[in-house]
Amino acid sequence: MTSPRPLSSVPDQPARKTRWTDAELMAVQFPEPRWAVPGLLCEGLNLLAGAPKLGKSWLSLGIAADIANGDPALNSIEVERGPVLYCALEDTGRRLQRRRRQMLAHGGRPSAMLTLETASPTMSHGGEALLVDWLEENPHARLVIIDTFAKMRGSDPVSSSAYAADYAAAARFKTIADHYSVPFLLIHHVRKQGAEDFQSLVSGTNGLTGAVDATLVLERGRGQADGVLHITGRDVEETDYAMTFDARSGAWTLLDGPADDHLLNDTRSAINRFVREHPGTTPAVIADALDLKPTTVRQTCTRMAKAGQLHPAPGGTYHPPKPSDSADTPEVSQLSLCHSTDADQGGHQ
Repeated sequence: MTSPRPLSSVPDQPARKTRWTDAELMAVQFPEPRWAVPGLLCEGLNLLAGAPKLGKSWLSLGIAADIANGDPALNSIEVERGPVLYCALEDTGRRLQRRRRQMLAHGGRPSAMLTLETASPTMSHGGEALLVDWLEENPHARLVIIDTFAKMRGSDPVSSSAYAADYAAAARFKTIADHYSVPFLLIHHVRKQGAEDFQSLVSGTNGLTGAVDATLVLERGRGQADGVLHITGRDVEETDYAMTFDARSGAWTLLDGPADDHLLNDTRSAINRFVREHPGTTPAVIADALDLKPTTVRQTCTRMAKAGQLHPAPGGTYHPPKPSDSADTPEVSQLSLCHSTDADQGGHQ
């Protein structure tokens, strides 16, 4: 950490209007939210969770460098250039340097707008002031990343319930993020046991996911994807991003098109794509168009419908899935598509 210096005090919440008549509310012109990465990271408090060694730190450091340079995030999404603070609290300067050198040796660029910090006090013992100090010095900041949340949250009050403690710990970061209208990203871990709802994978209680503005979960991918980023939040649409990972450069890259196309096995992916382009089609038409065995297509469509990947309609036709389809099949999460089966690989005629 840099040499000790006087730190700014945490600012009081500004007085703001909190009550309107209905007519007054409709007449207010609120500013649009600020995005670090459009469609991915919005102003407020964001939480990124994933299993150890899956690449969360590579992902967050890569996004930090992209924004600091004004380069497309994930090699795809245009961003506005600006200062970024990356707190790599589980790294030493040597490890962080090695990681950055690896990135720079394979197409990355250095940036004077990227601040790298490897130590910080917990939030209740000076961490809040450290963040405020940097934000005051960088009024056009685009993103603050805390890697990891556990290293900076500090101890919980003895009398607090687990839910209240998680909520209060996240709220400390959210207060600062909201005051400066800057996106914050907390890096966190997932539970060891699985869960149907990707938000339930996040380690801790619902107090944590309830306090943040958006939850992102990085899971190991299937098919063509090395990873899948599930996202839900107050200002972001619930969606999935399929990505590939380049171990040489440490770079995550967004794959084109819907995540389903990259997660399903080849047969399901082809059927899914055809039905999306030709809604209301039958297995016979699909089999003829894709040169697949009719029995394979019929059986696969049935399995996909049960998994919420297709929507069956009267007359034996199939449509793209409706948002409510997955709710009828709790054994399969809409965001964790089932693995392929041998029966799906029925082959060509």
